[in-house]
Amino acid sequence: MSENEFGNEALERLEWRDSKQDEAPQSKARAVTRRAALGGGAGALAAYMLSPAAQALAASSGSIFGSQKKYHFVFVNHVTTNAFFTPTIYGIADACNLLGCTYTWTGSETSNVPQMVTAFNSAITAGADGIACAMIDPHAFTPLVATALGKGIPVLSYNADEPNGRLAYIGQDLFVSGQAMGAKIRELVPSGTVALFIATPGSANIQPRIDGAESVLKGTSTKYTVTATGALQPQELSTIEAFWPGHKTYKGLFAVDGGSTASVGQTIQKYGLKGKVAGGGYDLSSLTPGLLADGFLDFTIDQQPYLQGFLPALELFLYHASDGLSGIAEVDTGLKFLTKATVGPYNSTKSRFEGTSTHAGVVKG
Repeated sequence: MSENEFGNEALERLEWRDSKQDEAPQSKARAVTRRAALGGGAGALAAYMLSPAAQALAASSGSIFGSQKKYHFVFVNHVTTNAFFTPTIYGIADACNLLGCTYTWTGSETSNVPQMVTAFNSAITAGADGIACAMIDPHAFTPLVATALGKGIPVLSYNADEPNGRLAYIGQDLFVSGQAMGAKIRELVPSGTVALFIATPGSANIQPRIDGAESVLKGTSTKYTVTATGALQPQELSTIEAFWPGHKTYKGLFAVDGGSTASVGQTIQKYGLKGKVAGGGYDLSSLTPGLLADGFLDFTIDQQPYLQGFLPALELFLYHASDGLSGIAEVDTGLKFLTKATVGPYNSTKSRFEGTSTHAGVVKG
């Protein structure tokens, strides 16, 4: 076999291998450089150096932030398999891919705090470069935060917060959003009784919403009851569907978590209550945008779960890159009411930002 034939065969093998991997500026750079080297193509290499791929590579995180190690971040979550956090995981992955980091997604599937504590402890023991935790318990994570910080491991909270020494919180202002929901309920049901559903009472990611709603509804002509629905989505649906036949005088069904909100819409649909019973809640599970567009829900509140993954990863990286001089910041990820009139783009597109697509960007149609 001649030298050129050997080079061509090697090139074909390596490019076949690269075709099985995700395309990125770095992979393009590697492929073109290899082509030039194996093919004796100095001209090809020179052309590459003027290409957009080379310019993107020159602007990689290394050239912006200086030489950094491959940091590993651990995200501790309370319902790791809940569809609400699909865009959160995409946000973490995208930030890590952008910055050359890795991550672990761990915790509990059922809001089991001891399981979360074990996962948090494991992250400390393994020497994680940063920990982000949904602080759903007011006390359990406090000593862990102190231990991690004492070992130089930065700790953030996301989605749920407790002021337990963590460096910053990235997520919605939960109590304020509950107040806004209470005002919306008052608008939809000026008098009469409504149901408020909550997956796990006392959990710091949703209890403040109930508290905020109650602070608005107390003492008004809009009466309310509170019902727990459970941490798993099938249980939430069965609980709310079973609730209605015994409470047919209620004028509204509302929820403070994504699974219960979708279940409210499904219950209104099942019993033919559209236009008769008001409904609403939080988040954009796979069913909620459609239920909202079809009038089975009056509103839902978006809290941008993608940002609750992307921003903590970014902040932890910047904390290290700046030697602790920058990176840590409190971020309110928002309070956005969606209605039948405004939900259209959520139904006509698919994206990682909403957890409806694995592709980059927004896919229309």
